[in-house]
Amino acid sequence: MPSIEGPHSASFPEQGALFADPGAPAEGHVVGYRGPTACAAAAITYRQLDYWARTDLVVPTIRSASGSGSQRLYSFKDILVLKVVKRLLDAGVSLQNIRIAVDALRLRGVDDLAQLTLLSDGTSVYECTSSEEVVDLLRGGQGVFGIAVSGALRELRGSLASLPAERADGIEDEVTANPADELAQRRQQRSVAG
Repeated sequence: MPSIEGPHSASFPEQGALFADPGAPAEGHVVGYRGPTACAAAAITYRQLDYWARTDLVVPTIRSASGSGSQRLYSFKDILVLKVVKRLLDAGVSLQNIRIAVDALRLRGVDDLAQLTLLSDGTSVYECTSSEEVVDLLRGGQGVFGIAVSGALRELRGSLASLPAERADGIEDEVTANPADELAQRRQQRSVAG
């Protein structure tokens, strides 16, 4: 159960999916979420999102802001990290320790993150990958609160299912268009007819 107390130099390989996700866009299309959607899914304010992006705590990996009027585009993993950061902040972990934890989380794939439980004593953040590690840490009196990343992952999948997404290449399709959005429906009808 390593303590996340400094930047890790190890990289964690990420295995590709064996089967396509039926809700995912076609091969090669990257789907992202704009700032307001990321805020809603991670339960943070836009002000927090903007500050964290400007200070490089959590930056959008699909598209960053490139001037006035441009839109950041966050990946699913980015929003998962935002959600974890919010929970760590709510638990009283210092921003300095959260930065160290985020650096370690960035090195992992989404599936690796789902296997983690983060525990903290308010000073340090520890990553545990098994229930035995959690128990050992609690027996030592080090853990005060924990965050099961898999729980945050499930919550995020549920909330993003009802929120709008967009393809990074700017092309709308039936996966990214929000059927409840009347304007999006009109655009889609015009592009099909034209």
